[in-house]
Order: sequence, then C-alpha cells, then structure tokens
Amino acid sequence: MISIHGSLISRIDQLNPRFIELVEANARLAEKDPTLWGPKAAADAPTRLNWVDLPQSSRALLPELDALAAKFRKFKRVILCGMGGSSLAPEVIAATHEGTLLVIDSTDPDYISRALEGDLSTSVVVISSKSGSTIETASARALFEDRYVSAGLIPQEHLVIVTDPGSPLDIDARSKYFQVVNADPNVGGRFSALSAFGLVPAALLGIDVSTLLDSADDALTLLPARHSPAVATAYLMAYECGEFFALNDYGSGMPGLSDWIEQLVAESTGKDGQGRLPIVVENESSPIGSDVMRIAFSGAGDLVVEGDLGAHFIFWEWVTALLGFALGIDPFNQPNVTEAKERTSSLLQSWHGILPTFTPNHIEGSVEIFAEIPTVQEALTRVIDLVSSKGYIAIMAYLDRAQDVELGQLRRILAEKSSRPVTFGWGPRFLHSTGQFHKGGQPNGVFLQITGDALTDVEIPGRDFTFATLIAAQVLGDGQALLSRNLPVMRLHLKNRPEGIAEILSAARAII
Repeated sequence: MISIHGSLISRIDQLNPRFIELVEANARLAEKDPTLWGPKAAADAPTRLNWVDLPQSSRALLPELDALAAKFRKFKRVILCGMGGSSLAPEVIAATHEGTLLVIDSTDPDYISRALEGDLSTSVVVISSKSGSTIETASARALFEDRYVSAGLIPQEHLVIVTDPGSPLDIDARSKYFQVVNADPNVGGRFSALSAFGLVPAALLGIDVSTLLDSADDALTLLPARHSPAVATAYLMAYECGEFFALNDYGSGMPGLSDWIEQLVAESTGKDGQGRLPIVVENESSPIGSDVMRIAFSGAGDLVVEGDLGAHFIFWEWVTALLGFALGIDPFNQPNVTEAKERTSSLLQSWHGILPTFTPNHIEGSVEIFAEIPTVQEALTRVIDLVSSKGYIAIMAYLDRAQDVELGQLRRILAEKSSRPVTFGWGPRFLHSTGQFHKGGQPNGVFLQITGDALTDVEIPGRDFTFATLIAAQVLGDGQALLSRNLPVMRLHLKNRPEGIAEILSAARAII
C-alpha cells in the first residue's frame, strides 16, 4: 500500500476548485479516459494508457517469465542494454532485491569496455527497446552479438529481446530466431516499470516479480478514491511546489527510486515551457536551494511517501498523469528527445565516421576549457553567475558512471555555492530523462557539460563510427539544441579523468 505524511499535507485545500478538478480528473483517469489531457494529447493518449492495468494484465507474463528464468538459471551474470524507461526500473528493482544487474545505458568507451570483461559464456544479455531503433541499444546489441560470435558462442543462446510487437527490433530478432518477449504496445516507455521491460530482467535475476505486481495491485485499490494519496501529491506538486522538488531515497531500501521518478516526471512534464524538475539528492540534509519541496520515501521530508516498490511504481505513474492534467500538457510525448537524436545523427553523418579534433580555448592541468575563461575555478564561477534567481544548474557528465563516480560530489558543492537547485546526470542516459526538460521545460537552466578522454575506444560492428565518436556526437548534438534556445552551455574536458575530476572538485570548493 501507499501512505503519505509530512508538513505539506496541511497545505492541501480540499475545497479549492483546483483540488476538486483534480478529484474529477482522477476518476476519469481510473476509467482510462484519453480525452483527459485535451487536444494536445489526442494522438498519444489513446495508445498510452494500458499502464493503468499492468498490475493485473502483466500476470499473463508470469508463465513466460518462469520459463525464461528456468532456461537461464545456470547463468551467473545478467546484462541489460536499454535506455530511460527500459533501464531505470529494472535497475531499481535489482538494487532493492540486492540482485546484481549490469546496466548498459552508456556510450562511454571506458564503461562499455569494462562491461565486456566478464565471462560471456555465463552471461545472459537483455536487449530492451520499445521502439527497437534507439541508437545506444542498437549499438550495444551489435557489439554483444559480434563478441559472442568471435568467442565461438551462439548469440541466440545468450540474448533475450524485449520490445513492442511489430517493432523493427521485433521483426529482425524473430527472423534470426532470438528469444523475444513482447511488451504491451499501448504502454509508454517511462510508464513501463510493471511491464515486460521491468519484469524480464528481474525474473532473470531470480526475483519473484509477482510480489511487485501484488503490491502495485494493492496500491491501485486506493488510487481512484476521492481521498487518493495520488490526488493529494499531484495537487502539492502542481500548485504548492513551484518548478523544483527534491527526491531522496536514502535509507528507503529502494536505491535508485529517485532516478526512476526523475526520468518519469521530467520527461513527462518538461515541455511547452513548463514542467516540474526533480532534484535527486544524496540524503535528507543535502543542499538543494531555497523553497524546494523535499520528498522522501522514509524518515523526514516535507512530504514522505511510504510503500513497497511495486506500489511506488504505479503511484508515481498515476501522480505524473494527474500532474500532466493539472499543468495542461501531454505527459506521453517527448518531442525534444527526438530532436537530440536527430542532431546526433546529423553530426555522425557529417563526420563520415572520423572523430574531429576539438581545440579548447584554454587548458589548466588536466582540464580543457571550451570557453574564453582561463581557469577551471573561473569557469565554474561563471556557471554560478549565469544562473538566475529562479533558475537551476544542470551538470551533464558524459563519463563512466561507475569509475568516475567521485564527480558526483560536484552537485552538492555547486548547490552550496550557488544556493540554487543543481541536478547531476550521467550522459547519454539523462538525454532520455531530464534532457527533455532541459529543452522543453522552463528556459532557465545553465548547463555544464563534462567530457573526458577514454583509455580505449570500442568499434561498433556494422557502423562506420566508434563509441567514442558516438558519444562526442551526442554531447555536441545536445549542446547545439541548448544553444539554439539561447541557453548557456559550458564544456570542460578531462584529458586524464581521475586527475581532472580532482581538479574540478578542488576548484569548485575554492569558489568564494
């Protein structure tokens, strides 16, 4: 079940016309009314609402999942290749149940090369893509297929494909006799936690997925009610919260839940020049800026939402749908994610497979500065100076999120120095999350790109570009999209990653 408490509950006015309107919208959502979000969502909503039924409808997958788990029971490692909604839910499910899941949601060559170090003969690889055309996942699939063949192994005995029926990936995989599990095509990617996208990796890890569905089903009995905790939460987020709210899953036993909610809310609401931007923080005392609502899943917070993981999945999807109604937006599309993909593709075509040489304006130690600013400290100070009293800073690290994790400290430091909300995202995965908000939400962000030389590069079979070239195109393509909106972008590049990270953190701490 789901319960909510906290100091902000007192600010809910059930006689407010806005609250009454949300109560009425809640009843329509329970009936899967596709007109709830108005003409803007007319093309999306009719084919995006089956997530409401997943706590019950996904039970039809259980025999298939049991057979899948039995088939791969002797395999020692589960690898998931997916982005956004296809990777974040399985990752939090695995972490919550203390399972070991290696998630490939990066195009960083160092991260990719380390994923190849394990024993492929005892590994099962899940290729997870709703559309079947996501460049990161398609590249990872090509790489693993090639490595299995090179190792004298049969890819069809190690790869499991999760995709929509009839997608390009579905058609190709079936024609080559791969094992395919189809997801409900009437569920959007970021609302798919309780679908095959979330459940297949969990089942392969030996997790009893029926317990997730049970807790979601229990929560679902509460959500349509007049006194639904989802209505109360959506009301607070829409009318009492402002642009930003903080998420803290520390101590909840569900590590990564904040990242999943960040993607769900930011990508669903960040459009038409408005939205709600989650700030994922380290713990309940982490700096976030003034007047930002703190949401936690245990302990203390302005709003504390408690429940099992399955309940959280359906609850936050429900809240997000209601929040879209309250803000007057279509919560099911992501137009600016597509824009970033197109800019990346255009750059790759223009480079003809050859990574250009990029000349920095200045170099300090191991850090190249792509701006007319001579030192790292001055560059970071400039980022802080550029953020408005109503804006935020987004740190976008196109690095190895396992090996370069120390850089994550920069979020807290810049939040302390700027007294403004600061987000931290690993690229390119944030492009399928907060990347939509950056370009479609309130136009008040300041963007710090941090890139780095890799120790090695990795070829992408069947492509004329490598992973190093791909990630460079993603960096610059997203930068172009931001600059086209007159949003400030700063890029720092690490010639040596450990040294450069230490230098950036030192410079940030020295800011007065």
